[in-house]
Amino acid sequence: MTYPMHTQPSTTALRVHSFAGLEPGPKLLVLGAVHGNEVCGTRGIERIIAEFDSGALTLQCGQVTFVPITNPLAYHLKQRMGDRNLNRNLRPNATPLDYEDRIANALCPLLEAHDALLDLHSFHTAGEPFAMLGPQNNSGTLEPFSQADKEQTLAVRLGVRRIVEGWLDTYARGVAKRLAYGDASLRAQMLSTDPSYGVGTTEYMRAHGGYSITLECGQHEDPAAPQVAYQAIHNTLALLGLIDAPVPVPHPAPELLRLAEVIDRLHPADSFTREWKSFDPVQAGELIGTRHDGTPVTAPGAGFIVFPNPKSLAGNEWFYFALPSERKL
Repeated sequence: MTYPMHTQPSTTALRVHSFAGLEPGPKLLVLGAVHGNEVCGTRGIERIIAEFDSGALTLQCGQVTFVPITNPLAYHLKQRMGDRNLNRNLRPNATPLDYEDRIANALCPLLEAHDALLDLHSFHTAGEPFAMLGPQNNSGTLEPFSQADKEQTLAVRLGVRRIVEGWLDTYARGVAKRLAYGDASLRAQMLSTDPSYGVGTTEYMRAHGGYSITLECGQHEDPAAPQVAYQAIHNTLALLGLIDAPVPVPHPAPELLRLAEVIDRLHPADSFTREWKSFDPVQAGELIGTRHDGTPVTAPGAGFIVFPNPKSLAGNEWFYFALPSERKL
């Protein structure tokens, strides 16, 4: 089974592949192409499914479900989204208003029916693969959680060195800044001023009793990214005891970073000083970009640039700033 980019899947249905073991065990969901131009997960999933079909892999217990192309319209268009970003404001919709709302109505029940999620992505600029980790256990209102140990155990065994935490609370702080914008025309362009807009597949999974990891497998066109995705799936299956394979050992020296701030692009003429890559280090006060009126944008401290997007829309995320985390893995 393959989905070469010149062959287009149906845009009116999700193709879901599920293997159910005859013995009880964990239920794992693996997603590819939540964003249509991020196909490394699709390629990795195809390779794993082919191994199940050939008998090279056999399910020992539990259940594993694969969705190779989670956003078929975006995949068809070879772009990040169809009508909007599927990985924001993810929730069931009684009156769906766009294509991603209709996908959410099929996807959310799948998330709720599983115990664990591995969501495979790639990113815009060059950089090292990394995993996105959820919050530590907490009983707060933003993202209460009680399965941090399981996420951490998985994150350090996916085959990547770098791990990043702090997505939803950093996004919420960005929303608070956006609400203070005085320019009505700018605010009209914003994706959302609701912190829940930061909820994607992993956040939805945690909110419904499961645990989850987003794995950013590399730059979109990196030929090594599908192998990163494949290895992560295999390692996850082995860790959960779903296949007969040695439990993967944790990375010997993982690096954990914490997203600390999101900086928005405020005007189409805002520009970076150079072609930044995710995790490029910066020093406090270092010039990162320039606003359209000449105002400098500088690093708030010594840290790292994450998710730089030179094509972001005004009023939306331009880049994130990360610091080393004190959390113990």
